[in-house]
Amino acid sequence: MCAAGITSRTNPQLKQLRGAFTGNARLSGGLVAVEGENLLFEAVRSGVMLERVFVAEDRSTPEWLPSAVEVVEVEREVLASAVDTLSPQGIAGLLRAPEWRLQEVCRPEAEPLVLIAAGLQDPGNLGTLVRSAEAFGAACVLTTAGTVSSWSPKTVRASAGSAFRLPVVRVTADDLVNLSCRGLRILAAVAEDSREGAPPVPAADADLTGARALMIGNEGSGITDQWLSLAAGRITIVMPGPVESLNAAIAGSLLLYEAARQRARVADHLSKENA
Repeated sequence: MCAAGITSRTNPQLKQLRGAFTGNARLSGGLVAVEGENLLFEAVRSGVMLERVFVAEDRSTPEWLPSAVEVVEVEREVLASAVDTLSPQGIAGLLRAPEWRLQEVCRPEAEPLVLIAAGLQDPGNLGTLVRSAEAFGAACVLTTAGTVSSWSPKTVRASAGSAFRLPVVRVTADDLVNLSCRGLRILAAVAEDSREGAPPVPAADADLTGARALMIGNEGSGITDQWLSLAAGRITIVMPGPVESLNAAIAGSLLLYEAARQRARVADHLSKENA
């Protein structure tokens, strides 16, 4: 369904789009903004409901858009004023974010691989980790207080569409304690030269199979004592080079890969035993 073109930057629909891009809950009406044909396609492919799509008047409307979606034509410069990128693509949309329940997406008895983002503040890092978590078979990503919103435009963009499919749930310390009591073993990622307590175990030597949660801390200060106290163990990435630490997204991705490698090896072994 196509609506009349927008030529004013003060148009209420455009204000809603701008509010969603800036994180203004009052203006956005609780909707999430995404920009670019690829992200919109990923949203549709993932079964996410699009509320409205804004298309620059000098470009065509994608044929794959569901017919029930409202499409609004906008002057290109007017649309560019509402989005948050330096090189606007001429198409953006508003969608209603999927909602997930912790008890449904994180069941320790199913022996899931889980990623915990404890205080990550860079949306690019969180989005990259959500993408890596989906790529390496994680069941979900759990975020603590102090972590950037998983639905910020930059987070969604960095996830390359994974945010539409992989459950991301905000949790409290009590939630993590409950999951631990039910069998989820939380492993905190720390620097190799950490001197607090026993030395961390190299990731390649740690058991990352079974019900495991990998905790990644703040980009600058790492994991706080509050969250570290909830971990059953500490792991590290051994680096032969003279580098003190890795970017949070890179470190988390490497740990997710190692966990996926170990879990695939166990699955292959069980498959051969049962053959």
